[in-house]
Amino acid sequence: MAKPHLIIGNKNYSSWSFRPWLAMAEGGIDFDETVSPFDEPNHNKHFFEFSPVGRVPVLQHDGLLLWESLAIMEYLADAFPDAGLWPDDIGERAKARVIAHEMHAGFTSLRGSCPMNMRRPVAALEVDEGVHKDVRRITDIWCEALDASGGPFLFGRFTNADAMYAPVVNRLNVYDLTDDSGARSYMNTMMGLATWKSWETEGRNEPWIVEEDEA
Repeated sequence: MAKPHLIIGNKNYSSWSFRPWLAMAEGGIDFDETVSPFDEPNHNKHFFEFSPVGRVPVLQHDGLLLWESLAIMEYLADAFPDAGLWPDDIGERAKARVIAHEMHAGFTSLRGSCPMNMRRPVAALEVDEGVHKDVRRITDIWCEALDASGGPFLFGRFTNADAMYAPVVNRLNVYDLTDDSGARSYMNTMMGLATWKSWETEGRNEPWIVEEDEA
């Protein structure tokens, strides 16, 4: 089997790229990556060279071309079962998928007001009630899952559910959006991962600036 090839955007900003990248890295999947920087003034037209929808990430593997982060992660769980990207128990797996899909479809206020930004210094940002509502729901999801599993990740070991919420960990940290002790403990666990630190370091060292993502 050939190695998967993941094409991603800037590591500093690309939240949707971060998700499958972290899933593969934490799952021990050997893969190649290509960083294709955002070109916002030209509407990222170069993405159409490898993506039918003009967005990142894109996964190329064994003749397949896949886009949409969560679909990529579902495929990786099937193609690399030893990576353990979903919980083993059918009920827990269903719960993990539910909260992963809630992340995929929701929290638009948080995502719109507080872009992922690995190099942003930690500093509070004035946000509206929509953002606070999203943060409350996210911390509820995390704390309920951690209480049920015992942690340190949402379902005990690292899974796709954790990967889906990884960019949110960055947002809640750099914009100083929560003082919940359970959420903070989980955030510290995620940010302490060697894979997280590798992505963050490379993101911080990138030369590119996307002004609209500099909240």
